[in-house]
Amino acid sequence: MTTATATTAGAREHARAQAGTPCDTMPILPATDFPDVPAGIDPATLVWAERVAGGNYTHKVLARGTLLQLTDLTGDACAHVLLYNALEPVERLNVADTQKVQWQVYTDTGQLLLSDQGRVLASVEAATAGRHDSIFGTSTRARNEERYGDGAPHGPSPAGRELFKLAGLKHGLEARDLPPNVSFFQGVRIDADGHPHWEGSAGPGAGITLRIEMPAIVLIANTAHPLDPRPAYHCGPLEVLARRDRPTTDTDPLWSRSPEGRRAYANTLDYLTARGLA
Repeated sequence: MTTATATTAGAREHARAQAGTPCDTMPILPATDFPDVPAGIDPATLVWAERVAGGNYTHKVLARGTLLQLTDLTGDACAHVLLYNALEPVERLNVADTQKVQWQVYTDTGQLLLSDQGRVLASVEAATAGRHDSIFGTSTRARNEERYGDGAPHGPSPAGRELFKLAGLKHGLEARDLPPNVSFFQGVRIDADGHPHWEGSAGPGAGITLRIEMPAIVLIANTAHPLDPRPAYHCGPLEVLARRDRPTTDTDPLWSRSPEGRRAYANTLDYLTARGLA
């Protein structure tokens, strides 16, 4: 029996007929055509607009000063995020330094996401909910196979690390280049005895906005949190919007909020100035 796609011409017509059909796993191109721009955002400033399905990933290189806004659409997203210096990807997010340099383990507005060179890759411009995690990273294939029966990147319960591998390959990064990540929208708290407690989501519409402080490679894996106690794999859609803005300057309160932050910003400015980027 012949079908409409049995010939090259038929397959071409079928493929072209899909143009303009919404897809949950592809970005909107151009980003300025995103149909549901939140109030207060000028669509003309958008440089990245995408809805990432649960169990999927995305990536982008963003310019200094870009605002990256992530939104948990249904209350079941978990955005695992890695950042790299786009000029020299050997410099990358260092979660341990992010915590200890700022004397704070919990993500909130004003936190700086520091690199292993003591520079500011991004700052948290706004966070509407405190349900985040910078301790436990993302899931692994072995753990997901144990819990759900599968952890392959294209399986029913993909592991975050497997998706990070795919995203990283697009930028010449290998498995050995994947450090611990930060995770947004599924919270973990540590009690007085040092035991972790999974808090789950803050609910639909929770958001976080990062200001990119130096040219950065951004990798995002939207997968179930490794401490999620539910027996089934749960992960909802994630909205990703990035728009042109400006980097933090020495006149902004965040620059001088703490001695440690001031030094990190000074390190960042020194690095970028020497390269003619600031």
